[in-house]
Amino acid sequence: MIQEVGTTKFTAAELDRLAAELNRDGICIIRGLFARQIIEEWAQAFDALFKLRQNQPAGLAPREQARYYLTFPWVQPFANREVFAHLVILGVLNRVFFQEYKLVQLAADIPCQGSDYQEIHRDFRPLFSDQIVTPLYALAVNFPLVEVTPDNGPFQMARGTHVMPRDEALMKIKSGEIAMESFYMQPGDVTIRSPLAMHRGSPNRTNQPRPMVVMGYVMHWLHTPKVDLMLPRDYYQSLPQELQEMLRCEVVEQLPENKVETYVNFKY
Repeated sequence: MIQEVGTTKFTAAELDRLAAELNRDGICIIRGLFARQIIEEWAQAFDALFKLRQNQPAGLAPREQARYYLTFPWVQPFANREVFAHLVILGVLNRVFFQEYKLVQLAADIPCQGSDYQEIHRDFRPLFSDQIVTPLYALAVNFPLVEVTPDNGPFQMARGTHVMPRDEALMKIKSGEIAMESFYMQPGDVTIRSPLAMHRGSPNRTNQPRPMVVMGYVMHWLHTPKVDLMLPRDYYQSLPQELQEMLRCEVVEQLPENKVETYVNFKY
């Protein structure tokens, strides 16, 4: 069966391949998934929102030097089911999550000029211990709002380290046995990755921010107090029931004017 979105077609076999890469490497890359028009709309809205949040107390969460975290409000263009419920993304998630899953996060990582290499880290702890391989119970779907180049802070990750004890993974990275790979992306490209894989942000040496969107999906039983979604009631009620059930969110009559960011501790 072919699932078609825009001009991009994916067969069941291609979705199987992406899921296999994700299980094996901790990451898969989907080139040109989103239309340029969608990315351009998000980029324009992001620029205005970023400037606004910079002037609000706690409007941005600090992520080390000259690097920030920003939660998107659930309004247009960010409130777009063609993005958070894209058939290809859900097709991959359906193949790697063994139970119901929830969308719990819609935000951006933003290194600016003056940022540096982050410490190599994970975003989640293993479920039990480092000695027990953890299945894919949480995934980050990332896509940039600008081209990601060697100069503006590409995401770096060591493939396969999501199934290794932390100390072993760090030793293999240090020895060069496993490389810290930079992921260069065009607007419209998407990565799906395990937050247990060892990774870091790299320096943005340009004078323009490099926003990378993150949509966080987790198994339905995972407690995620550090991230939150807040949806206007009219938008939430306009969604089909299956999408309402996929969202872990607070439903409100009206969104607050000033968002306070609290997701500061993010490294394990």
